[in-house]
Amino acid sequence: MDEKQPIQKNHKVSLNARSSATITGVKDVLSFDAGEVLLETEQGILMLRGNDLHVNRLTLEKGEVDVDGKIDSLTYSDSNNYGKSGESLISRLFK
Repeated sequence: MDEKQPIQKNHKVSLNARSSATITGVKDVLSFDAGEVLLETEQGILMLRGNDLHVNRLTLEKGEVDVDGKIDSLTYSDSNNYGKSGESLISRLFK
């Protein structure tokens, strides 16, 4: 039997002067507020932190997100621990 590998879509982060970001390969938006945007991408969980963050464009059909504001950090984590049934988002974030 041939075990099929999942097809990876392109994931790209474009950051312009720490004030706007365009992200492709987004599967889902897990949470967002003025200080943090949490995205599930093709390459894992992506956390954007900063001030006055706004999700300007969200097109999950195309897997695209635009974020504006003062972006202080971009952090990836493995998505294997996220999405387990019965766990709240908060408990998954603080593992």
